[in-house]
Amino acid sequence: MLFPTKRIAEDCRDFIERRTALDGATVAARLAHLLVHPGGDEVQPRITNGQQSPVDGSGSVDLHIVLFPSTAFSFAKQFWQHSGLGISSRLAEHCLSILSSSDSVTQPPSPKCNRFGLKSSNRHYSVKSNLKTSPKQSAYIPAALAQQSQDELDSGHATYLEERYGRNLPLASALVAKRALRRRIAGVLVRDSADTAERAGDEDLQVGPSSRGANVSEDDVYLYPGGMAAIWSAHNLALSIRPQAKSVCFGFPYTDTLKILEKWGPGCHFFGNGVDSDIDELETLLAEGAARDPSKPPVLALFTEFPSNPLLRSADLPRLRALADKYDFLIVVDETIGNLVNVQVLPYADIVVSSLTKIFSGDCNVMGGSMTLNPLGRHYTALKSWLSTNYEDVYFNEDAVFMERNSRDFKPRIRIIDANAEAVCDFLQSRSRAGGVADAVIKGVFYPKFITPQHYEHCRIKRSDDKSGYGGLFSLTFTNMAASEAFFDNLECYKGPSLGTNFTLASPFTILAHFTELDWAARYGVEAGLVRVSVGMEDRNALLSVFKAALEAAEATRA
Repeated sequence: MLFPTKRIAEDCRDFIERRTALDGATVAARLAHLLVHPGGDEVQPRITNGQQSPVDGSGSVDLHIVLFPSTAFSFAKQFWQHSGLGISSRLAEHCLSILSSSDSVTQPPSPKCNRFGLKSSNRHYSVKSNLKTSPKQSAYIPAALAQQSQDELDSGHATYLEERYGRNLPLASALVAKRALRRRIAGVLVRDSADTAERAGDEDLQVGPSSRGANVSEDDVYLYPGGMAAIWSAHNLALSIRPQAKSVCFGFPYTDTLKILEKWGPGCHFFGNGVDSDIDELETLLAEGAARDPSKPPVLALFTEFPSNPLLRSADLPRLRALADKYDFLIVVDETIGNLVNVQVLPYADIVVSSLTKIFSGDCNVMGGSMTLNPLGRHYTALKSWLSTNYEDVYFNEDAVFMERNSRDFKPRIRIIDANAEAVCDFLQSRSRAGGVADAVIKGVFYPKFITPQHYEHCRIKRSDDKSGYGGLFSLTFTNMAASEAFFDNLECYKGPSLGTNFTLASPFTILAHFTELDWAARYGVEAGLVRVSVGMEDRNALLSVFKAALEAAEATRA
């Protein structure tokens, strides 16, 4: 397996050896270092923003390889999956292009770089449909390019178009792109509109006070290759600076978050429902732990999503913050679903993490993650000090350039998606048992407007000049599996396991994420027939028609 730095490769090797030992037979892994370098240029130091970078100015790439017996593959895959710290597809493509150009032996052609998602033989990926009549299209494919075939755009031409016509910053401006990203996430840009976006990362740009509810600066924001990498890094950070203790997972989370807390460090206390009664149980656990050993905090850190995925429950953050202050543990909040336009969670957290891959990007052509420190938090100095020495910038430059371009208009996109999702959920709620319809096939609509609304409202941003909504994600449960299957099969939108795309995307979430543990998931309300939907930017009336048709198909199963 390939990783961008030696430290990450060492972490993978240590994980393989530790987990295989627990499995009964320790497997020894070893490391190899490969420098991929285009011929003719002197190799330059790989330093980015004061930190080691996998790519230097000449295009050379450091790859660190973990070698292990094939019998240990499942353990290596766990590290790769949970940590999210493998190399990105764009970095892999960059390496292959160097190897192909420097090898005199005839090589098979590399896959063409599909920057725009243009022509495809699969009708589900066609971009020629009319957005106003069909929701099955991204709203952000340039009109001038939509009629060209993929074969007409090689990777060089695509890069030229991106840079020439103002969509992307030049690849040489990756540091500027990263600075712009950190400023957007910190909420310090005074203006960030289409006409000023290209200057958002200028070193001398005047920035204002943060809109995040704390005195955040761009230097308090750290970028990662993906959301899971940010979560893994936050947990690793907590383990590095705090006394060893179990962490707390509050609420039913995305599957890898729980696995991280269970497989690294002393383990995890899981409060899978994430409701107020769970806080009562947590408070009892904390009091008993403090009584047993008053010399150290009873838990390391509490991780929670706001709201949670897929049940869209919001925790009582003020109450959790009070417990953290009383018992001296960290709070890490994943704001991916709520997003920084809709909710203000930083005042209650020590660390806020987010998957930028989702609605912050929207175009689903690049991955990224972020970790933001609360400068007003009691542990800020210790967190900042550790990161100043140990943080590695492994976010590939080209990924950062695409993320910067995609995120320039994330605020107006989120507002459109918020409004669309609320309209769809209001309709579905009116046809559900939770909405008072006795013979409905929909049992419940899991959406922050209806689920733990008092906690969501406490953190929802309500500034008159920056109205926020409830996000674009919701889930449905049904009275029987036949109705669930009929609804999903007849829902005319893209189908896939991600969320936060500019187009509507549906998933049979539990079947995909928890197929081997369906009974366990059901204990926390995550039923096998749950359908999760991420709403996009399509015409609202078209969306409502699509959901109405799918619901009628589900209702027909009652006959």
